[in-house]
Amino acid sequence: MRIQDIIEGKKKYRAHVARVKALPQDYQIVYKEIQKYLFKVGPVELTEGTDLLSGIIDLFEEGAALGKGVLEVTGRNVAAFCDDLIKDSRTYADIYQESVGQEVNKTIEKVTDKTK
Repeated sequence: MRIQDIIEGKKKYRAHVARVKALPQDYQIVYKEIQKYLFKVGPVELTEGTDLLSGIIDLFEEGAALGKGVLEVTGRNVAAFCDDLIKDSRTYADIYQESVGQEVNKTIEKVTDKTK
């Protein structure tokens, strides 16, 4: 990774944080909870940039501009809102499940090969 890429990444991150801080308080609270939730659930694309989170901020900025409360935008079940956002995304849980399945299959093959 080049120094220029690191500097550019920091600039983007600072701009992202500034957008969050410019949101109304209720939006900031829900955004932070969404961010925590998504980092725990682990969509792979979340670590590859801020596109998903930037899209949420876009949506929140639009809702705030229309005078809507944040829960009018997300619905009362914020976790379900998040799940819907990432329903087609690959998650770290998916990757882990695949690796467990592969290990089980390898182990079973070894055991069955020895019994033949």
